[in-house]
Amino acid sequence: MVAFGKKLKETQIQEWQGYYINYKLLKKRVNRYAQQLEVGAQDHHYVLKDFSRMLDSQIEKIVLFLLEQQGELANRLADLREQHDEILQQSDGSKIFELREAYRGVGYDLLRLLFFVEMNATGLRKILKKFDKRFGYRFTNYYVKTRANHPYSQLRQVFRHVGIGAVVGAVSRNLADLQDDQGNYVSIYDQPALSHPDPVIHSIKAAVNRLSNSTNFLEFLGKHAFIMQDDLPSPTEDDVAEQRYHFMSLLLNLVNTFLYMVNTYIVVPTADDYSLSLGAAATVCGVVIGSMAVAQIFSSVYFSAWSNRSYLRPLVFSSIMLLIGNTLYALAYDLNSIVVLLVGRLFCGLGSARAVNRRYISDCVPLKLRMRASAGFVSASALGMACGPALACLFQTDFKIYKLTFNQDTLPGWVMSLFWLVYLLWLSISFREPPQEVKENTRPQEAHAGSAVNITAENGFTQPLLLNMESKQGQNGDQEYDDEEEEDSCEKTSKPVTSIVSAYRLLTPSVKVQLFVYFMLKYAMEILLAEASVITAYYFIWSTNSVAIFLAFLGLTVLPVNIIIGTYISNMFEERQVLLASEIMVLIGILLSFHIGIPYSVPQYVGSALITFVSAEVLEGVNLSLLSRVMSSRLSRGTYNGGLLSTEAGTLARVIADGTITLSGYFGVARLLNATLVPSLFICISSIVATCITYNSLY
Repeated sequence: MVAFGKKLKETQIQEWQGYYINYKLLKKRVNRYAQQLEVGAQDHHYVLKDFSRMLDSQIEKIVLFLLEQQGELANRLADLREQHDEILQQSDGSKIFELREAYRGVGYDLLRLLFFVEMNATGLRKILKKFDKRFGYRFTNYYVKTRANHPYSQLRQVFRHVGIGAVVGAVSRNLADLQDDQGNYVSIYDQPALSHPDPVIHSIKAAVNRLSNSTNFLEFLGKHAFIMQDDLPSPTEDDVAEQRYHFMSLLLNLVNTFLYMVNTYIVVPTADDYSLSLGAAATVCGVVIGSMAVAQIFSSVYFSAWSNRSYLRPLVFSSIMLLIGNTLYALAYDLNSIVVLLVGRLFCGLGSARAVNRRYISDCVPLKLRMRASAGFVSASALGMACGPALACLFQTDFKIYKLTFNQDTLPGWVMSLFWLVYLLWLSISFREPPQEVKENTRPQEAHAGSAVNITAENGFTQPLLLNMESKQGQNGDQEYDDEEEEDSCEKTSKPVTSIVSAYRLLTPSVKVQLFVYFMLKYAMEILLAEASVITAYYFIWSTNSVAIFLAFLGLTVLPVNIIIGTYISNMFEERQVLLASEIMVLIGILLSFHIGIPYSVPQYVGSALITFVSAEVLEGVNLSLLSRVMSSRLSRGTYNGGLLSTEAGTLARVIADGTITLSGYFGVARLLNATLVPSLFICISSIVATCITYNSLY
């Protein structure tokens, strides 16, 4: 068999070179736009219109060439089909071998074509990213969304691969028919998938998977975790992740996420009763719940920094802090001390290792599993959010062992202490510390070569297909083009930011607005959840069981809502449209929650709470999905990463919301509902106005 890993002939590279996206021309046009805008020679509308037209022209050139090459492959397959029928009748072994090699040759040529498409897709993403960075627009989102579902879009032809799928099917079926070990099956459609498919088929499937860019539920849910990742990580980086990956360690990270969310919400139904039993006002439940979030503001930073050096030690420290915190929380009842209660919750917040959980998935999970792991992170969080209040329903008992009291107020602390003790033992036994990543001083051109698309033949030899073509372009181009290419490569492999100020400087106006939207939705959700026990006890005389069931029901809506959004809504509407619609629905939910005039009823409270919570969940998923694409790639690694910024924004919202509940308690429980809803209303209206202003200026 002829090894596919041999270097492509220079004549073939020259033949295809004219059909690649003209990256140099597009970059020069972007620079020209910048100069014209500075002197006022053109307006933004013309720039967007002209650049869109140029991209459409470039993509059309690629698509027409792609169709032409597919036609040639189809003609070759038709000729081979005729030979196939004749050879099967003659049963000539030597000709069967030649026919098999001919089919593999078609497969190798198809593989070259797939990587031609991939290199053009890479060039397209790079130029869109450069345009966004140069002008501060979110042009990428506009261009892809408007071209993704239009019936006449050429961009769809690049990513749908309908004709390519037919060629893959023909090559796969005929190679399977020519194998010697078919057994008694009538055809390949009657037998299970081949355990050892032809290497070229394996390579083609891998290439098609890399090109696939569908918006399905798994991808949506994975982005909901806001675990940022580069568009095209280099093979070396993915190999490192393969070596660092350990399933049990990943599972322990997800269990940590689940238990922490249970720990956060298990006290919500009983926090007001616990405060009253210690001689404080019921509204002090806001401080009790929020003290955990206060500590999390600081713990997120040092846990994120700690994860640069280790994963096991911060997880062990997290478990110990949560074990101590829950024990203090439970002992506060017998010690009759609200201070011990608050200190216990502060210790729990200091054990928040969500930054480590996100970082482990980002750094130690291979690319092919990363989206599933990210979706698992979101699912574990949602399940923990629902299980916390549900567990509180089971603690309706009251007994003593020696001098320790076990009742509905203290059992959440004792049970969580037991859970964290078991988890700590499991962690010590089963977690495997991944090897530290060795960072090398790689030259810019080497880094760029590492990100080029590689093809692995069955003999294990790897050859960067289009490196020669790109090198030749660099040699023939001017020095400015070379410098800009080198700048792009250095930017992609640049060091992460080293301070919160540097991270903030990388945020564009639209990203800042999206972080504010995240702040708003977390504030509204925390107001709803944290004061639920006080509000329902005052207006409806609900028991702890009723409150716990209600909160568990709200938590269980998270996954179904995300399934609907990720599977259907995000494919039908642009994300910015869903974003604005969700903000408006949150506003409607807040307005319906006010108690004005008429007696406050259970249907009004439950209905408005459901609208607010579900809309906020939709908003969170869409907002973080959008953030994961538009935030700077420099924020995907290091201590001050995008995940930390979003976590800090959400945690700060929870702290302020819990503080609002406690401060509003001074006006009396009768005024608590409206007093806490007014800030929510103001913040929600502000986020809607900011969203409209920002996106109207971008599109």
